[in-house]
Amino acid sequence: MAGQKIIDKLIINSPYEEPKFYWHYDRETRTFEKRKGRRPAGYVVASESSKSFDDPGVFVPIKLVNDIRPRVKTWREAGYPGVTGMTKRLLSYWRDPGERADRRFFFCQLEAIETLIWLLEAPDAEKVGIHIPSDGGEFKRICSKMATGSGKTIVMAMLIAWHVLNKVVNPRDTRFSKNVLIVAPGLTVKSRLSVLNPSDINNYYEVFNIVPPGLMDSLRQGKILITNWHTLAWEDDEKLKKKKSVDKRGAKSDEAYVREVLGDMASTQNIIVINDEAHHAWRVNPELKVKREFKEQEAQATVWVGGLDRIHRARGVLCCYDFSATPFAPSGKKAQEEALFGWIVSDFGLNDAIESGLIKTPRVVIRDDSARTSELKSRLYHIYMDPDVKDDINRKAQESEPLPDLIINAYYLLGKDWLETKKAWEEAGQKVPPVMITVANRTETSARIKYAFIHNEIMIPELCVPEGILQIDSKVLDEAESSEEEVFVDINQDD
Repeated sequence: MAGQKIIDKLIINSPYEEPKFYWHYDRETRTFEKRKGRRPAGYVVASESSKSFDDPGVFVPIKLVNDIRPRVKTWREAGYPGVTGMTKRLLSYWRDPGERADRRFFFCQLEAIETLIWLLEAPDAEKVGIHIPSDGGEFKRICSKMATGSGKTIVMAMLIAWHVLNKVVNPRDTRFSKNVLIVAPGLTVKSRLSVLNPSDINNYYEVFNIVPPGLMDSLRQGKILITNWHTLAWEDDEKLKKKKSVDKRGAKSDEAYVREVLGDMASTQNIIVINDEAHHAWRVNPELKVKREFKEQEAQATVWVGGLDRIHRARGVLCCYDFSATPFAPSGKKAQEEALFGWIVSDFGLNDAIESGLIKTPRVVIRDDSARTSELKSRLYHIYMDPDVKDDINRKAQESEPLPDLIINAYYLLGKDWLETKKAWEEAGQKVPPVMITVANRTETSARIKYAFIHNEIMIPELCVPEGILQIDSKVLDEAESSEEEVFVDINQDD
């Protein structure tokens, strides 16, 4: 197909089938080409010329994923040789159109779980040459890279069902475990993960027909602990010395730590760990100095991974399954290949998800019929770095101080788009209006934005209704995220 400057249709694949086409961008001609086949697994890093608003960056392939993909496909088409009877039953059930009806799984969900199964159960001869790098720790980590909105929680439910049901059927098979620790990055995500509790009224195993009829009681023999990463925190001797406490017993041993963190699951062995939003859980490289802005992330990562290290030493982590849309660890440098998790085994990225119609289509924040389109496009794309904006929004300021003109103009143009969308929704019978969301760089800027809307400085009256404006402080939200206790699920006490 000849190149074209504008993509007239972003969605070019079925979400239920392996992608057959993808949009390729030519950096030299700045045109798009609809190519047959599947986009190679990879990610994009900023190029040296990224100051241009439409510069796509540089594509970096993920070799391990590109090596694994065709092998999993061949194995699938051969009928999954080497798998257990239970695994074969699950795979057949998950792919049976008669059982699925209106609950069909997306291709990316099936491929993600198939890849994890292939790594564990496919014949060794099919995995020759496949080496999954370690993160530097003592337990094995495997990462599934899935775009936000592509349904990774369903894959987690599949993963749990696969492990627990296999272990219940064959307790001596050491490849599987019915003890599951799920670690979430905060209260909001943790609450969402309650659907992984087989006893939850909205559990995914029944809602999405993940477990075949008659096997829910077997699934409930598993032990599942859903917890916040905050609960993995501990105090070492150095921290205890700084305390003015009369308690001089010293830091907890790994055994004492595990009993406190795992609670009723503390007696279990060979646990599988599921890290949701796993880009928060990375091992600190002592030879690499992390920049100041990443120090808070470094502290969280240290607690998260360090806690899993202690659990592994005391109880054994059979395997750690990471799920993330952005599995990168801050390097303190510009984004580069070394910052990507090396243990990624499957990838269904943002562009793949857009082209398959799984997530919302992105929009440029300006109207095509604006007389100032050409002038403002590049400036709006890099609005945080614009010379008229950067210093102004990176300082302490009173909420009543006017925002830079460029930001006001951007909101006005975006507001016009919002009005058009609102009108279209109303004509379609939608009673709930669209929502505009802004992420500000600091609390003071957020307050100024709220003030500008409340005082109608944006010149879109329908958006400047005080009752419809909500300001959320991320620092306050983070404090709330760390206060929740863990959720423990243990239907059958028999270990």
